[in-house]
Amino acid sequence: MFESMTYEQLQVYWWVIIALLGGFLVFLLFVQGGQTLFDSLSENETEKDIIINTVGHKWETTFTTLVTFGGAFFASFPLFYSTSFGGAYWVWIIILFAFIMQAVSYEYRKKKNNFLGKKTFELFLKINGYVAPFLLGVAVSTFFTGNMFSIDKTSIVKMGSNMETIISQWQTPWHGLEALWMTENAAFFQNILLGLAVLFLARVLALLYIQKNVGEKSILERTHQKLKINSLLFLIFFLAWFIRLLFIQGFAVNSSGKVFMEAYKYLHNLIEQPWLLIFLLIGLVGVLYGLFTGVFKRSEKAFWFTGFGTVITVMSLFFLAGFNHTAYYPSLYDLQSSLTIYNSSSSKFTLMVMAYVSLMVPFVLAYIAWAWKALDSHKMDKEELAKEENTY
Repeated sequence: MFESMTYEQLQVYWWVIIALLGGFLVFLLFVQGGQTLFDSLSENETEKDIIINTVGHKWETTFTTLVTFGGAFFASFPLFYSTSFGGAYWVWIIILFAFIMQAVSYEYRKKKNNFLGKKTFELFLKINGYVAPFLLGVAVSTFFTGNMFSIDKTSIVKMGSNMETIISQWQTPWHGLEALWMTENAAFFQNILLGLAVLFLARVLALLYIQKNVGEKSILERTHQKLKINSLLFLIFFLAWFIRLLFIQGFAVNSSGKVFMEAYKYLHNLIEQPWLLIFLLIGLVGVLYGLFTGVFKRSEKAFWFTGFGTVITVMSLFFLAGFNHTAYYPSLYDLQSSLTIYNSSSSKFTLMVMAYVSLMVPFVLAYIAWAWKALDSHKMDKEELAKEENTY
């Protein structure tokens, strides 16, 4: 099956897998969004527990998807993994630490006699809720705005009696955090826009999920009011980021592999790949339809429409960054160090072997769907919360 595929086809196949995992990860960030809302949506401890337990049932799925996303990137595009995770490590350390705080908080928040106290763990949940979506959005935006690194595959430095191969080097002492304030072409502004867009999308998805899964009328009324303003803020930040993206210079690659700056590159990618434009429009329509039915009709199905649209839209952005002779991880320090899906992937044999492993993905998704349905079989309210044997 996969033996008949060319090296280039396998590289494209794995970029599609990465895009799919990225789409699911952003969709599942509704857990983080819910963690930023439990105080404003509740008036007492019982209502707070209802909200935390509603979104908390899914926190492990989000964490697992994050780990799978990172693992898939490591296996299929190791040069990106070593460059980004090894160079922009402060961003990834903060994200990972925020997820660790989340895991500890769900485990110990309701434990009796925990020495930090319940409020401390609730603060940890809020930190994870705000920091993780925002920094993930910033990290994805750098796929279009660039980073400060250089790559030399031939560099071998002898250190003592050992041989250490140094391939990529980060060129700032901030190791990724410069994406929040670097001034070249106002790239930091673009990054912050997507960071805020992902944060408010996570909150919107959380509100739609609560609207679908919570049975307390008092909470639902507050949810509806919050949904209006958060939907508006998400649309403002995302549209500002996307419209600006279409008019900035992009990182193009010619037939010999040389990287150069091209005006309106990402607009050209949409025009030259009509299938991608259609795919993106399907995703955007799904998101907008979900928001419309959620805000104006209070539909419980709005969560699924918006979730589906989110996955398709995020996949489209990955395709926009990686296909049509485009460098998906561009270097602002040295253009020719920029990474493409063709110069940063594993060997053909590795990609082929892992492609067979990827056939297990539908079975994993089927299990997640079954478990999800079982957990959401009853709406969360005071009576359902009292029946829970283990609460967060």
